[in-house]
Formats: sequence, C-alpha cells, structure tokens
Amino acid sequence: MYLRLAACLIASCMAAAVKAEECHGNPGALGTSRVISVDPLELRRVGTMEYKDTLPLRDHEVVLTFDDGPSATYTPRVLDTLAAECVKVTFFIVGSMANETPALVKRVYAEGHTIGTHTQHHPWLTRLSREAVKKEITNGIASVAAAAGDPKAVAPFFRFPYFDHNKATEEAVLAQGLMIWGVDFTADDWLRVTPQHVLSVTLARLEQRRKGLIGFHDIQQRTVLALPALLRELKKRGYRVVHVVPSSRTAQR
Repeated sequence: MYLRLAACLIASCMAAAVKAEECHGNPGALGTSRVISVDPLELRRVGTMEYKDTLPLRDHEVVLTFDDGPSATYTPRVLDTLAAECVKVTFFIVGSMANETPALVKRVYAEGHTIGTHTQHHPWLTRLSREAVKKEITNGIASVAAAAGDPKAVAPFFRFPYFDHNKATEEAVLAQGLMIWGVDFTADDWLRVTPQHVLSVTLARLEQRRKGLIGFHDIQQRTVLALPALLRELKKRGYRVVHVVPSSRTAQR
C-alpha cells in the first residue's frame, strides 16, 4: 500500500500551489503549500477515523474539506475567507443543493477548489435499496456536473452522508470508480456549539495528530465565524495546506 501511495504522488501538480507572498500581495496569508494528485483506483479509501489509510501528508500538513453545500447564505462567506488566504480545499457537494445554487457551484470551480460529491439528497444510504443507493450517487454527480456547467469539474471523490456505509454501499461507490473520502477527524461543527468551540476542538485534535484530513460543513454559521481565526492560527503554528486533485490518468478515463 505504501508503494501505491508513493505512486499517487508522482504526478503531483505543483504549479497550482499559491505561496503566501503570492496571495494578492498579502505576505501574511496562509496560502496553499502544494498540490497532490491521487488516482482513485490506487487509493480507494482515505480517512483514519474509519479506514486504515489516509492521504499521504507530511508533518504539519492539512487538507480542508467542506460538506453539504452550497448554502446561499454561508458558502459565499467561506469562499471569501479562503480566497483572502489563497487556500484551496475540497467541497463535497449535495446534488439537490447544487440544483438550487448553480452559480455557487460555478464559483467553487472557477476559484480552483476541488469538487467532490455527497449524493443527491443526503440520505442514510444503508437504509436504501441497492438501486436507490446507485441512483443517489449517480444523480448527485449529474446534478453537480450540470450546475458547474462542465462534467470535468467533478472529481471522482465521494463522501458518505453521515459517514453511513456498509459493504454494499461501499461496493456501489467503488464500482463507479470513485474514491471514498472519510476524515482523520472532524471539527464537530454540525453540533450546537460556539465558533470558539469549533476552533479549539479543531486545533486540539490537529496538535495531537500533527497533520490531518479535516471535515467541516459550509452550511453552518459557526463554521463561517470560526474559519478566519482557524486559518490565521494554522499559519501561526506552522501548518501548511495541501490541495488534493484527481490524477491526470483519472481525468483521461
């Protein structure tokens, strides 16, 4: 597995990395330190909260992800904050949300973030029939691609709603050539907590692990309010943001 992980990095795309000094003339920005490309047929599942493998991150590297949007109220503010710091992330977009806010999906794509999918309606997949599971996955991808206006905008990256999965649902995802994304840890931002709690929990868990794939939600006000301070604190503590994209070999399939 470690050899395969190394192979996933051979095609790393460094050109898209934005260093702090290049960020709109803002040398204090966090920036994006590097970009790594992964092949979903090589690295099938990531996130140590549920799986044995995760993204091949170095010490003090983080990957930021956002689920459940776009939200017309909160996603623009998340995007504004990320743009101010020249940070690139991965959004796991729900198809029905994309149908309601196609302009935001286009903006996510235009600003260089990676777009994964999160089903069409965000159901508990293990409670559905095999055919319904397949429909949720494929319809979610189709809706997000239509909203973006370009099928190539959608990476073959998928995250289960509620992290709810079993062998059958995993097989349904993998059969479509998708890579399953879990997390190394979450920010607990779906709970009824304060923005300060989101910030402190995220930093405490990160300091314990020293790197990680982190899950947030761009439909929560608490996340919007915590994000600027989090990015500043990551910079202060010497953490670096990594942007993940699908490999060029994947795009050619």
